[in-house]
Amino acid sequence: MDSVIEDVRVRKILDSRGNPTVEVDIITWNGFGRAAAPSGASTGSREVVSFPEGGVSQVITEVEDLISSELIGMAAEDIEDIDEILKEIDGTDNLSAIGGNTTVAVSMAAAKAAAMSYNLPLYNFLGGNFIKEIPYPLGNMMNGGAHAGPNAPDIQEFLVVPVGANDITEAVFANVEVHKRLKELISKKDPSFTGGKGDEGGWIPNITNDQALEIQAQACEEVGDELGFIIKPGLDMASSEFWSEEEGKYVYGQDGLERDSGDQVDYVKDLIETYHMFYVEDPFDEKDFEGFAELTAKVGNKCRVCGDDLFVTNSELLAKGIGMNAANAIVIKPNQIGTLTDTYATVRLAKENGVMPVVSHRSGETCDETIAHLAIAFGAPMIKTGAIGGERIAKLNELIRIEEEISNPRMAGLY
Repeated sequence: MDSVIEDVRVRKILDSRGNPTVEVDIITWNGFGRAAAPSGASTGSREVVSFPEGGVSQVITEVEDLISSELIGMAAEDIEDIDEILKEIDGTDNLSAIGGNTTVAVSMAAAKAAAMSYNLPLYNFLGGNFIKEIPYPLGNMMNGGAHAGPNAPDIQEFLVVPVGANDITEAVFANVEVHKRLKELISKKDPSFTGGKGDEGGWIPNITNDQALEIQAQACEEVGDELGFIIKPGLDMASSEFWSEEEGKYVYGQDGLERDSGDQVDYVKDLIETYHMFYVEDPFDEKDFEGFAELTAKVGNKCRVCGDDLFVTNSELLAKGIGMNAANAIVIKPNQIGTLTDTYATVRLAKENGVMPVVSHRSGETCDETIAHLAIAFGAPMIKTGAIGGERIAKLNELIRIEEEISNPRMAGLY
């Protein structure tokens, strides 16, 4: 078979924060696949474990040969079988023995090697010949919370999505224009602003949450008017990061405020209505399915209420959320669950139940462009991958290239 695996190589590389991560090469008779795993700073407690206790070095010294001996001779196209063997090698429920970052890098590299073996791009190999839709880029504009310093807003990410863009190039450059406009607006609010950026390339302003929300909405409106289409704001609140279990409240340190769960529902609902938010991610603690359900019921389809830490790309947790109508969108991060097979199972469940999948980067990224292909192959209407920075634009530029390859492409349906 053309995709028979002849060699597996694992190496330690840098991620965008300067931390070590794994990159995997899989070589077949006439194909080659390379994939690297990202890492998150704000992580859900129920994600699989990124690396074994010995870190990347243990993967290189102890795990590489074990994986190689099992996979050499297999067909790279047998992705489900490969993923099952990886989980058998690990032998734990949370992939703590060899690490979810290890398994996901191998899984993605195998898929890319199989695609090349048949002279197909990855999105085509995984998604078939009838792909037409390109996802909208969900761009990170300003950072707070775990992605910033002590004087930044409590809300972790201030996002935008160019919902009126006609093609991916128009959409990508619209996000960049909002990013540039925000620098000007932040400088007016905070004359001491030095242009500092967070892990994902968003500006780190020394301003309140309310001020950040106001200038976010202003930048969307101004740039949208100039370009002639609608750009809408969104948020990743990462509320687990400022939820106090002891006090039973969300502690907004920058604003000096505390909100209980009911107050949080009212607060987020007010934000959605005041600023015409299109997307709000993790507005509640990762265990608060009831809070998610209450907000989703109140805002309906006016806004995509999205679970990241709530679901961690896990189909069992998503099934619970579907049963409670806890959210109408889910973040998809392959390294949260460890394999492409399990990632796709969650995407399929989401789409079958009207929950929008949003394929996403992590804060500690590499220049690996695989998620651009996954977003298109999975039919995800949105992809979250920042707006600037080499490791972010690697995905965005790949989307531009892919759109050129597709016959009669169109932007995905968001509503």
